[in-house]
Amino acid sequence: MNAPSSFLDFPTHLADQRAPHIVIFGAGHGSTYPGMDTIGYASAAAAIRAASKAGAQDAENWDFDLGGPLFHGWPGCCVDWGDVQTKMHDNAANRSGIEAKTRAVLASPAVPVLIGGDCSVTFPFLAGFKDYGPVWVLQIDAHIDWRDEIAGERYGSSSPMRRASEMPHVAGMVQVGLRGVGSARTTDVEDALRYGSRFVTSRDIHADGVEGALQHIPEGARVVVTLDCDSIDPGYMPGVMARTPGGLTYLQVIDLIARLGRRAKIAGFDLVEYYPPADIDGISAIVAARIVTNVIGSIVRQG
Repeated sequence: MNAPSSFLDFPTHLADQRAPHIVIFGAGHGSTYPGMDTIGYASAAAAIRAASKAGAQDAENWDFDLGGPLFHGWPGCCVDWGDVQTKMHDNAANRSGIEAKTRAVLASPAVPVLIGGDCSVTFPFLAGFKDYGPVWVLQIDAHIDWRDEIAGERYGSSSPMRRASEMPHVAGMVQVGLRGVGSARTTDVEDALRYGSRFVTSRDIHADGVEGALQHIPEGARVVVTLDCDSIDPGYMPGVMARTPGGLTYLQVIDLIARLGRRAKIAGFDLVEYYPPADIDGISAIVAARIVTNVIGSIVRQG
């Protein structure tokens, strides 16, 4: 029987004991900064799952975003394992739980899809690939997230890409959708460029399309995609903490993911920084659910 709160009404396991191809799970909290209240993120995964319900009965119909049915002739390939139990400010335990869940998915073996949570859930998600590298990281975000620490916390939402750069199993990094101001001090930018990160601004995507971003990723590489919802223009995605004009469109995001799936191999995906208290009429949850659906379709099509 399908779980009542699962994404697209996916089951929690496959009845015939086959290994799933894709496993979805949620995480409400990662590493919260001292004195900060991040409780609003705890409901993100549930809101995205609820928004997916409208398309659940049509999941095997023709999907014009994907150019065919979602499962591409491979029904029953996805399961939803529910949420990692996390608690605000219980940072070390949260990281441990998310990393362990990611490792369990990869060992099953399947492609993990995490719906979070703020950007701090990305660090333990990437850490879970330690024995499954090398991987490239494609970050889709308004910000580069290269702060070393804030208030003594080195694993918070402004630091995941710096921490990723320190992981031996991360082979390279492309950061797409950058604009405005935020997490990047001049020294952070210099450190990221010194590491070898490739910057692709939102303006670059609007002017030249997504191919300029993908050319930095080696063909056939295994890629973990982390999508921060504030990479998307607030006209499409108002439910974020850091609304910044000039962001990517929904079509640019799904085109980037689809083309990545044809050039390389999507080894994992997380969607973070959806903040339900800031949403308007559930618009952002709908967009987030459609992006996750497109990710599933792209992963299925890469075999």
